[in-house]
Amino acid sequence: MPAQMPPDLPTPIIYLITDGQAKTPTLAADSERLLRLVRAAVRARVSLIQLREKNLSARSLYELTARASALTAGSATKLLVNDRADIARAAGADGVHLTTTSLAPHIVQHAFGADFLIGVSTHTLAEARAAREGGADFAVFGPVFATPSKSLYGAPVGLAALRAAAETLKPFPLIALGGITRENAVSTLKAGASGVAAIRALGEAHDLEETVHAMRWML
Repeated sequence: MPAQMPPDLPTPIIYLITDGQAKTPTLAADSERLLRLVRAAVRARVSLIQLREKNLSARSLYELTARASALTAGSATKLLVNDRADIARAAGADGVHLTTTSLAPHIVQHAFGADFLIGVSTHTLAEARAAREGGADFAVFGPVFATPSKSLYGAPVGLAALRAAAETLKPFPLIALGGITRENAVSTLKAGASGVAAIRALGEAHDLEETVHAMRWML
């Protein structure tokens, strides 16, 4: 069974996903850029951060995660690592974000405990239902709107599909992803989402507090 989301998690949920551009040969510069973003996210009370840095070696990802977790420790912002539950736990992160090719949520939960946050990427109602029944704490659902970063997954699913999934699976949290902006975020909550996730809209440290404040004001 999924655990409850942390009671101190800022709501509606705003989920920052890093852009995946970090590389081991340029780790020093890339880490500083990402850690500036993490610091800004903590100040802005972003709910969740996912380190989605698939190009890093295991050692480099561990080093980055350990530094990021030191920044989020004691704050309301929870840190997750894409796919690598082992690195997340070893480096002090709060959980893992799984994909459709990752270990099943119940396996991760059995290995790391109910307090280890588990999110899952989903693109259909069937996948979101499987995430809930498999022990995930929440699912990211999309792409809701058109976005270059999710073009591999085909056409956007749209608000109608999000609404149907949220209604069917409630109170299981669904977080809308794909083409999220300040302007359209509110429509996803009206459709039943528990929050929004974004890469580009939340990717700049210099205006992150303003962006999050604007989103929360509208949400």
